[in-house]
Amino acid sequence: MKIVFVINPVAGNGKAMRKWQRFEKTIHFPFEHVITRFPGHATEIAKTYREDEQHVLLIGFGGDGTLREIAAGAAGAKELIVGSVAAGSGNDFARAYPTFKDAQAIEKFLENPSFKSEDMGEFFNDAACYFVSSSGIGLDAAISIAVNQSPIKKTLNRIGLGKLTYLAYVIKTLMKFERFTLSVESGGGTFIYKNVWLATVNNQPYFGGGMKISPRSKTDDGMLELTVVHQISRLKLLLVFGTVFSGTHTRFKEVSQKSDTEFRLLTDKPVCRHVDGDDAGKSPYNERVVYRISKHDWKTIN
Repeated sequence: MKIVFVINPVAGNGKAMRKWQRFEKTIHFPFEHVITRFPGHATEIAKTYREDEQHVLLIGFGGDGTLREIAAGAAGAKELIVGSVAAGSGNDFARAYPTFKDAQAIEKFLENPSFKSEDMGEFFNDAACYFVSSSGIGLDAAISIAVNQSPIKKTLNRIGLGKLTYLAYVIKTLMKFERFTLSVESGGGTFIYKNVWLATVNNQPYFGGGMKISPRSKTDDGMLELTVVHQISRLKLLLVFGTVFSGTHTRFKEVSQKSDTEFRLLTDKPVCRHVDGDDAGKSPYNERVVYRISKHDWKTIN
């Protein structure tokens, strides 16, 4: 089995590269490594190994965006297996999928390698967009985008206080966010939600750096879960916010959840959108977007 590390040098505001430089010194087996140079590069790298005649273990050394790109490039390829070393800011991928803690864990895996198939979520706008964890529109996307653009994020991450950036932008964004109306087609019916704060389509429970937004989501059950937070005041939403980390927010009547293989979402205005925490533009005005399970699965270590 060929081992290839895919390192995103800017993940975690440089944390990934620093971690890789230490990690590399502990490796005692043959390997290749590639450094990503631009957004989407990890997908291109993964695709270059699709024609290999042997199994290739692609180990992402970065955050959720890096792993999403690798999985997208590996989707549908029988010989490609995706592993990871958590080295980003949020690391929600590592909360739901197997990950390697050190080089010794990789050696142990190689002694008796096994892997499993996982679902891939997708939606279409001008082109196909893929996600392995979640894609959302609304408040969560606005917060993620603001945090990623924050000039203080790098400084706080360096001293281990990066989560304070997220908390600060939760409060700041919450105060000025304009709610929207959402139409959802699912299971043969149409559902209208007014005064919506966010709508998130999940393939696994976590988003936003450990928030258990969709407790019932499983990565390999062929289903996606939609969570809609609506008709709740700013103050109550702020008070409820802490319960998302335990998943107990689902007991509130203002939190609606559905499970299906496909959702068709339409918003009454352009709204911020994210894919696995990265900026994905805005939902188009008054145009349905299909979120569904992709026909192409991908493989992780088991």
